[in-house]
Amino acid sequence: MSFLIVGVDGGGSKTKVIVADAQGHELATATGGGSAARPGEAQQAAEVIAQTVREALAACDRAGETPRVLCAGLAGAGREPERQAVREALVRLEVADHVIIEPDATIALEDAFGDGPGILLVSGTGSSCFGRSPTGAFARCGGWGPNIGDEGSGAWIGRRALSFVTASVDGREPETALLGAVLTTLGLDDSDALIAWAALATPADVARLATTVITVAATGDQRASTLLAMAAEELVTHVRALARSLFVDERAAIPVALAGGLMERGSFVRKLVEHRLKSAVPGATVRTEPVLAARGAVRMALHKALQRA
Repeated sequence: MSFLIVGVDGGGSKTKVIVADAQGHELATATGGGSAARPGEAQQAAEVIAQTVREALAACDRAGETPRVLCAGLAGAGREPERQAVREALVRLEVADHVIIEPDATIALEDAFGDGPGILLVSGTGSSCFGRSPTGAFARCGGWGPNIGDEGSGAWIGRRALSFVTASVDGREPETALLGAVLTTLGLDDSDALIAWAALATPADVARLATTVITVAATGDQRASTLLAMAAEELVTHVRALARSLFVDERAAIPVALAGGLMERGSFVRKLVEHRLKSAVPGATVRTEPVLAARGAVRMALHKALQRA
């Protein structure tokens, strides 16, 4: 039995693709632009996924071959209209014989806990928290998108950094090194240019300012440090809410996994989150291994391929 399967992890900033064989062994990977499932952007997301899949297939000398199953976990795919729209677009592009679209949390939970219980906190361009109880019940907290939610995410940090900067320019808040650092990062000459930049900026553009905030915080800037502490508190609040709803008590033994660009092992924000979890969710045991959502997608694709076989 010889066939290919594909696992896709599509976020707001980037898309990770893994091509694997019939045993689930990784053959090649590729990374593309963002492919989150957003209203009205299904075709764009599908084209990014299709192109990244083609690059991964070429990397393992299987260009032109049609995978048996593609499983894509996408940010925003928890909403059925967006999920169905991306799936239909991928089917039209003939990326695989069978296409599965799941929320990004589903594939990440698969990699982190398999079928077991646990809470997964994701913070990258956006943020969300998902969990499964010991009885198998599923729940979500956060993930309301960049306009009304995504607290503690890169985009959330970036938006508030811009607010801190403009307030500082006005004299409504103390001076902060964030002003010069943000202008340098964006290649702008003065603070007035922020208005035009922000009018055209995507959530991914704004999220990139989180790295600038982290750099400035490391120099001792109080406003930058305060902002990151606020972000960590928001993220931990998500975990605590699910700990209470899924495990009854935040002091119960709760496996917790952290994923997303801001939660990479050793990162500044992750350290803040881990430290705050010790008091806010005393029962939490944080998984040290990295969560690779695309790997979870491969496992789900393989399961479906074997079912179809």
